[in-house]
Amino acid sequence: MQTKSLKVTGGTARGMPLAQPRGVRLRPTSSLLREAIFNIIRDRIEDAKVLDLFAGTGALGIEALSLGAAHATFVEAEPRCCQAILSSIARAAFQSKATVLRGRLPAALGSLDGRFDIVLMDPPYGDAASGPTLEAVALLVAEGGLVVYEHASRYNPPERPPGLVLEERRVYGDSAIALYTLEEKE
Repeated sequence: MQTKSLKVTGGTARGMPLAQPRGVRLRPTSSLLREAIFNIIRDRIEDAKVLDLFAGTGALGIEALSLGAAHATFVEAEPRCCQAILSSIARAAFQSKATVLRGRLPAALGSLDGRFDIVLMDPPYGDAASGPTLEAVALLVAEGGLVVYEHASRYNPPERPPGLVLEERRVYGDSAIALYTLEEKE
């Protein structure tokens, strides 16, 4: 599915059209939902290290970079999507602040180094890899970090995946976001 007007909604690259791969069926996060997500996490973006999982067009990670994130790592399995992300990163002049990793989740998580302040997950709704990826992601979240998990509103995400705690869930029509923080160690 091609979306004609997929653009960055805020920050230094606001209004820039995002490259979209041909022949790949995607469900990019709508601009309204992206704006809602970034309104919620705006205070955490500046200088953050961001991980964009199931990246697709890279819209979430590029939006984070546009709003001042220090670095974004994109993980996507589809080669044409990786090329589109690289094209958008170059158009926005974010090459020095971005890494694109081609790999299937959750296995690709093992290739990542360090911890991330913000993890953005937008798996295809109903994707079998989304649950195991959410369960594995706590190992990559920095102390004080946040996981933003986009999902179908009819789906109830787990309240306590390993190492994480569901802090809040917000519904936006057919989509919803779950916000997770690290479970406090006793």
